Parts: sequence; C-alpha cells; structure tokens
Amino acid sequence: MANFDRNLTRPFSMLFICLLGIVPHTSIAASDDASAPFPNIIILYADDMGLGDPTCYNPDSKIPTPNIDKLAADGAMFLDGHSSSGICTPSRYALLTGRHHWRDFHGIVNSFGKSVFRDEQLTMPEMLQENGYHTACIGKWHLGWDWNAIKTDQGKANKSTRKQGFGPDDFDWTKRIPDGPLAHGFDHYFGDTVINFPPYAWIEDNQMLQVPDTMKDEKTWPKIKEGNWECRGGPMVTGWNPYEVLPTLGDRAVKYVESHKDNKNPFFLFFAYPSPHAPIIPNDEFDGKSQAGPYGDFVYETDHIAGRILDALDKAGMTNNTIVIFTADNGPEHYAYARDKRFGHWSSYPLRGLKRHIYEGGHRVPFIIRWPGVTRAGSVKDGLISQIDLFATFATMLGYDLPEEAAADSLDLMPYLKGETDSARTSHVHNTWPGLYAMRDGDWLLINAPSGYRTNKQNRDAAFEATKGYTHDHGLPVELYNLNDDIGQRNNLADKHPDKVKALQQLLKKIQKDGRTRPTKP
Repeated sequence: MANFDRNLTRPFSMLFICLLGIVPHTSIAASDDASAPFPNIIILYADDMGLGDPTCYNPDSKIPTPNIDKLAADGAMFLDGHSSSGICTPSRYALLTGRHHWRDFHGIVNSFGKSVFRDEQLTMPEMLQENGYHTACIGKWHLGWDWNAIKTDQGKANKSTRKQGFGPDDFDWTKRIPDGPLAHGFDHYFGDTVINFPPYAWIEDNQMLQVPDTMKDEKTWPKIKEGNWECRGGPMVTGWNPYEVLPTLGDRAVKYVESHKDNKNPFFLFFAYPSPHAPIIPNDEFDGKSQAGPYGDFVYETDHIAGRILDALDKAGMTNNTIVIFTADNGPEHYAYARDKRFGHWSSYPLRGLKRHIYEGGHRVPFIIRWPGVTRAGSVKDGLISQIDLFATFATMLGYDLPEEAAADSLDLMPYLKGETDSARTSHVHNTWPGLYAMRDGDWLLINAPSGYRTNKQNRDAAFEATKGYTHDHGLPVELYNLNDDIGQRNNLADKHPDKVKALQQLLKKIQKDGRTRPTKP
C-alpha cells in the first residue's frame, strides 16, 4: 500500500519540507525594460490529475514529473489550491469567469451540448483581449458550442440518445460552429473539443478541419492500456487515433509559443490537456517510465508535454516575461483505487476522495505559479487559494477595473503572491452535485451532508476505505473536520463542535444568498 498514513496529523506543509532543501531561493527576474508589455500567460490545465501524482507534491510518488517539479522549483507551489468542482466543465467555467459554478449549474456539457456561458458574460480571455493580448485555447474545451446551428434537417429530427448518438449525416460539417471558444474571448482554438466525446476529428477556430464520415469504432483503434475507453458514440473521421491527440496538441502549443517570439503584444495560452483523463493511453515511447502502470506513464507523458512548452519559451527568450501556471480541473478518476492496490501509489495522497467527491481529493489539486518578479523561486505556500482567483489577480496586474457583475467570486492573489500577506482567502465553497456542499473556513471544513459522496456507492471502494481508516457510517447528519490536524478527513468532529457546525452552515447560506464573495466597490 502507498505510504498514506505516515504522520498525517502534522500540518500539511510539513510533508513537503524536503522540497525546500533542493531548490534555490531566488526569483526569475522580470524584464528590465520598463516599456515592456504585460507578461505572457500560459495556463497548463491537466485533466483528472491527483495531488499525489507529481513528485514535488508527493516525495513517495511512483511517477517521475521532472518538468512540473522544475516549474515548482522556479516558482511557488501551493499546498491548498482548489478547483471549483470535482468534475471538469464546472471547474473550467469557474476558472474562466471568476465565478462559483454552482451559482449557475453543476453538471458537465454532454455530447453536442450547448455553451454554458451567457451571451454578455465577461470572461478572463475577453478581459485580456481588451488589454492587447492574443488569446488561444489549445486542447479540451468541454464548455459547449451551438451544434444546433450546423445540424441538417435529418439531425434536427434525430432524437439522439447517449448510446446511439448523432450520425455523420446529422450535421453540415462545412459550416462554422457558433458559440464556441471564439465567441467567449479566444482569438484561436485548436483541438477535438473533448477526447472521449464526438465528433472525433480536429477543429480549428470554429470550423471542422476534417469531415467525420463514419461512426466511432473502437475496434479500429490501438489497444487501450488501462481501464476502459469511456468514449461516447457519435461521428468520427476515418482513421482517427486517440493516441495521436496529446502529442498533436503539444505540437500545436509549441508552434503557438514559437509564433509569438518577435511579437510586441503579449499572448495568453490556455493549454487544456486531455490527460491523464480516461482513456488512459500513453504513447509507446512512455511505457514503463513510471512505477504506477499506464496511468503513471500517461502522467509522465503529460509532464513531457509541459517540458516541451517550457523549452519553447526558453528557446524563444520569453521565459522571463511569461507567467506559467500548472494546475488541474479536479482529482483523479476511480481507477486510482486499483492503482493503489497494485502499485502502492495513491493519486490523491495525502487526501481522501477522488473525482466527483467533495472530500479534499476531489478538488484540492496541484497548483503551481511561476511569475517572474512576483513569486519567489522554491517557495511553498499553504494558504487557501482557488482557481477562480486568477481572474481578479490578472485584473490587478492589468490595472483593469472589473465591472461589479463580473468575476463575482474572484479574490486578488497579488498581495499573497508577493508575500505581503499570509493568505489569499479564508473561506471557499466546495461543490460537485446539486444540494451537496462543503464549506471551508480557515482550518475547518463542514460537509453539509452525511458524507462527501453523492451516494454511499458512488465511486467508492469500501475495502480501500477500511484499510485507510476512514469513517463513513457515523450516523451524523453532517461531517466536520479540522484539516490542520486531520488532512485525511478521518475524524468527524461534528458531534463535538455543534457551534462550529452551525456557524459554517450560516456562512454557507450567506455566501449562497449574497450572490458574490468579491467585495463590492465602496
């Protein structure tokens, strides 16, 4: 078994003190040119990566992640960084809008689903566009398009089900697809929208590069290496190979960075990985690179792509004027249970929970920021932060006056990044499912339900939980934890601190009712 139980009662930051002994305590210098434009921004957004996967977060990880580790050594590593949800669409929405997803929706965009953005909603890339940035999204979108606009009469009449799906003749693939990335702040898009959803073909900007001419047929694909394909039925271009998706996206990202070498205006690249999300398909050259099976090899390949992008920055001479952020949309998939049993690697280490859960493992994710001239190299920060805070932070950098209605829950990280304050925020609301919330305030965390799972059977492994000492059938209506003493969320204190439970419930109701957490202007 993974060394999960070692000294989990001590503060979380102590688990990573070894990092401080191997990195320099210097900062990457900012440009000396006072007339230089705002820094470039790259967000490397992994899909379904656990806090215990990168070596910089887990010294006992069975997965080498040299490039992520190097980024942490050159920047700041956050131990208490969170996505908005335990699933992907809501987290991406919250990152790009600075708004808790649960104020608007909870679930994912399904195959050929519509956009989750409101028409006039300000997004982070739109704000950056207004300030002279060229903006690009490369990779997974999963925030919806207006597919109805390109449906044929046959497609409009098709009452698609998840099992059967739409067919190739249900769409006019020559038409431009409205209400995608280009409608919400991106100048450029390249990707397959979602690796395990149709259409299985490349999209550039708002138009198909290839015409899907057949239905998805997994028998034509190379053998999967771990788990199931988990790919929805629907149109596919003949010869589509999911193994080519990640390296192709990496190639495009490198070319995008290289294309801005001599540009005077800054760029924003949102590189949204399809990995290590299922299907778990590391390319052959990465087989055996980890000691955690194909998933570990896929994380290694994910790290390799990060290295390629960072190398492109170095070669273009842009490292000193580029903010790089590495984080993930949520925790690891349920295959993590078998991985721990077989390889002794717990992807959520030292946390409880996985993707979809509102236990910490569902949404506390790797979060690294390298900001030349702002973050101190090798710094390890244990203050609470959220991905929704990036919006307001970039607004401060730009001197941009955010409208009252925009970025309703985004808090400015700048003072915390500079070391002027000890924390960025004191509270955060965690949520994946309707009606199932967790309220964080300081070290205290209330799960305002009998458990952090949607149901008792939902992506749970009871035998695994027994070996880890988790308490589940405690008979209490809520769960309360002190994360400073109990990062693994084993000891439910709800019956011992009823006043704390009540106070957190009241705080949750207030945040829900107020409609915002970003302070209003005086």
